[in-house]
Amino acid sequence: MKFPEGFLWGASTAAHQIEGGNVNSDWWQREWGHLPGPPVESPSGDAADSYHRYPEDMALLAHAGLRAYRFSIEWARIEPEKGWFSRAALDHYRRMIGTARDLRLEPVITLHHFTNPVWFARDGGWRTDASVDAFRRYVEGVLPLLDGVDLVCTINEPNMVSVLADPEVGFPSVGLPPGIPAVTDRLIAAHRAAVDLVRSAGARAGWSVATQAYQPEPGAEAVAAAYGASREDVFLDAAEGDDWVGVQAYTRTKIGPDGPLPIPHDAERTLTGWEYYPPAVGEGIRNAWRRAKTPVYVTENGIATADDDRRIDYTTGALEAVLACIQEGVDVRGYLHWSALDNYEWGSFRPTFGLIAWDPETFERHPKRSLDWLGRVAQANAL
Repeated sequence: MKFPEGFLWGASTAAHQIEGGNVNSDWWQREWGHLPGPPVESPSGDAADSYHRYPEDMALLAHAGLRAYRFSIEWARIEPEKGWFSRAALDHYRRMIGTARDLRLEPVITLHHFTNPVWFARDGGWRTDASVDAFRRYVEGVLPLLDGVDLVCTINEPNMVSVLADPEVGFPSVGLPPGIPAVTDRLIAAHRAAVDLVRSAGARAGWSVATQAYQPEPGAEAVAAAYGASREDVFLDAAEGDDWVGVQAYTRTKIGPDGPLPIPHDAERTLTGWEYYPPAVGEGIRNAWRRAKTPVYVTENGIATADDDRRIDYTTGALEAVLACIQEGVDVRGYLHWSALDNYEWGSFRPTFGLIAWDPETFERHPKRSLDWLGRVAQANAL
């Protein structure tokens, strides 16, 4: 079961979830109760201390046989005050890109992965027209870092940014809130501006969408289409004309006549409470290909579990779904596993997605068997 020649194998992370000490971000301020938002189980704190330990983390991926590392540049570190850019922070991420290259890992750079500078949040965040120009200024500031970088993701999961844009709106018992139209429009405008800038630096630009594998029950097809419109499809449609689109898939959502249905009581669940459903990534790829009409990378896919054998089983099923899409003629060009490290899952460290564990006291890294397994798959370029 061979993958196409040149298929990109790697793993992904996000700055706030692994770096630690991201004190100028809105998420840090929310975690400590300084900005509106629901209470969290624990703050991110030092996270995995990857801000200092990234050379070891990258080396573990490279030595296992992976060939790409997707990581994000933290806007709140680079522009901690409106209009002021930290040369030290820019140099830090320049060193990260250089370290990846030294290890023969392709750096896949994400410019925005959920977190914002606290000044941006206090100014109204993505709910204001000024947000587009603010993001454009930030992207202009990081362009020198992108010299020689091939793949750049402008915004990670803009659909989740839109549905979570109002911190006062809680989650329904099942499903997601609808996307906020004004926020969605600004995210798309910011993406379009960033695509032009990224291309001017010689990189290929796209963004990644959290696909939900909406599955209508018989007779609920129109309900599912309406439900998915603001939560997924508008963002895939906006990717048409980009150099690539990212799919981030974990589970499915069944839709009945009245909307999303609860997970069956007898279904296997992951540590995030999601249904165990490896084929979700295939459904996300097909929807992205159909709507965006551009090459697809799986930029996130994985499972929160304490059972590493189950992680391997899940990933095997997901890769079988990716292969099926390729055999159908979909242009899928890479698979980046979520996550390289066990990380801070936006309120808790309990859901463990990583190929690498670490000691919370010493930060000593402990590669899991799944890392070795995925590395061998990558080296063989086959299941």
